[in-house]
Formats: sequence, structure tokens, C-alpha cells
Amino acid sequence: MSQLTVYWLWVIALTAALIYPVSRLIWVFSVRRLQKKLQKSLSSDEIKGQKNRAYLIGIIVCLAFSMLFNYRLLG
Repeated sequence: MSQLTVYWLWVIALTAALIYPVSRLIWVFSVRRLQKKLQKSLSSDEIKGQKNRAYLIGIIVCLAFSMLFNYRLLG
């Protein structure tokens, strides 16, 4: 296997390992911030929207982190 293939495999593996905890953390912060801002509990649709948003942000953050981490580690 080439070094580039190994790099991308590790990027995918690290992203997959980190996406769940990172997206949950972002989701919790987002829901709490929105509840504090609106001064009320959120509806299930609002919570679902925040969860989708947190998952998308989590993918971007985890992918960027794992690319930089593996570049530094394997580069």
C-alpha cells in the first residue's frame, strides 16, 4: 500500500471514531445555548434540527482535525 492510501485510511478511521462524541458535544452546547437564548424548552423539531446541524459541523471538524493530525503524524 502506498503512503497516501495509508494516510487516507487513517483519516477515515479517525474521523469515524470521533464523529459521534464530537457531534454529541456540539449538539449539547447548541441546544443549551438556544434554550438560554429563547428562554424556553425546545420542540422536538428544533432539537432534531440542532442534531442534524451538529452532525454536519462535527463531520467537518473531525475531518479537518484527522487530516491535520495524520499529516503531522505520518507526513
